[in-house]
Amino acid sequence: MKKRIPALLLALSLVLAAPALTSPALAASDSTDNFVRIHAYAGQFSDLTTASVFYDNVAALYEYGLSLGKADGTYGVKDSLTVGQAVIFAGRIRSLYRTGDPEQGPAAYRTGAGPAALPYLLYLQAEGALDTALDDHLAETATRAQMAHVLANVLPEEALPPVHDALVAESYATRRFITDVTEYTPYYQDILSLYRKGVCVGSDGTGSFLPDAAITRGAAAAMLTRMVDPALRTAPRWDLSGAYSAKGTTLADLIAPGTYIPAPATAEEMDESVRYMLSGGASQLTLHYPGISAVRAHQVMELALSTVKTYCEQSYNNVSCSFSPLGTVILTFSAASTEGRLTEYRAAAMDAAIAVHDRLWESGQITAGMTELEKARVYYTWVCDNCVYDYAAGDDSISHIAYSLFQNGSAVCDGYTGAYNLLLKLEGIDCTALSNDSHIWTVATLDGTEYHIDTTWGDSGSSISYAFFAMTEEQSRLYHNW
Repeated sequence: MKKRIPALLLALSLVLAAPALTSPALAASDSTDNFVRIHAYAGQFSDLTTASVFYDNVAALYEYGLSLGKADGTYGVKDSLTVGQAVIFAGRIRSLYRTGDPEQGPAAYRTGAGPAALPYLLYLQAEGALDTALDDHLAETATRAQMAHVLANVLPEEALPPVHDALVAESYATRRFITDVTEYTPYYQDILSLYRKGVCVGSDGTGSFLPDAAITRGAAAAMLTRMVDPALRTAPRWDLSGAYSAKGTTLADLIAPGTYIPAPATAEEMDESVRYMLSGGASQLTLHYPGISAVRAHQVMELALSTVKTYCEQSYNNVSCSFSPLGTVILTFSAASTEGRLTEYRAAAMDAAIAVHDRLWESGQITAGMTELEKARVYYTWVCDNCVYDYAAGDDSISHIAYSLFQNGSAVCDGYTGAYNLLLKLEGIDCTALSNDSHIWTVATLDGTEYHIDTTWGDSGSSISYAFFAMTEEQSRLYHNW
């Protein structure tokens, strides 16, 4: 044992008299059956009123034989707790679970010297339930984060199961709840563990933990008794509906802003200018090529069209070009067979995609704990389940844009890919479209790895084929040439 533990005595009023710490008549080893109320609370603490938010917890702490309170007949509901006192309580709970006696475990380490908390500390450390991080802080006022660290591993998972895993994970991931706890908060994993187990629910409607605040004896009683009594455990009442809603997102929001380049000469430069246009919500791009010829104008137009098709969720698949002798080139993007209704169709596709996104979250088919690969598979399944290939579509069919998939349940490859990419981008997943002379499919970065995904071919049989989901480039080349 480290020698640096200060030999400070904790207040004797916090050490329970041995006769009071009785145990169940038939104690078991490693059993929650040892958590039995062996006393009857009848107003033993003069400062505890039924109006106290911690009344049930403090009374239960007494009834379970875990505290007799202070020598003056009070419990000290609003008083702070030291780290050492937190360790004493934790040691008693561990020993009661393991042996049926709250003092039997620590008794083996009691020498009569050192702080009152020392036997409990040594016992917890010997049991592997506590590390040495707080050895030098026993006499200090405990923070709520330190309290969480002391309690986190006192009981094994079978005795204190994480019953709110999914809710806490999603609530924390959205940063709408437990917002004062981050990965930089001391013992943040221990704090979240107490939420998952129903030991904590936070101090306000957003589940704030107040990790740096001093823990009061009343709040400590709540945590301690929830550990031993399932009936006292708490469940967060957090409303996550709308937490993941994509409402209000626009097509322009899905494009990383580009830098306007007046005379793009490469595919990379054209991509910058096209993204500049799309992120601004425009459908027209004005470029400047002094002395441009008709041949060069056609080349610029083709480059712009191939670039905009990589953002097929935007529903542009046509481009017209006009240019002047002075070199001004105006590119206007549209889609075939929309008859002036493209703005309406784009808005409707966006609304439909948002509705699908929100519905999948609300139904629990997509959760915050899922990887990007898992989320992308859910959307892949949805697209394949909700569309059929339009074999009658011509070059000017509306089936070439995402709107048709959402509105009509039919599409061809660029409609499939546009709708799928739209859903992925609403999820914040980086993706683009890759095409050859006759086909187009998705390339997405999922959890840091690039994959090829072909929803069209995934939906080409009587059932969904996942052979075309999350292909490596090598696998994709078995089916696609580019």
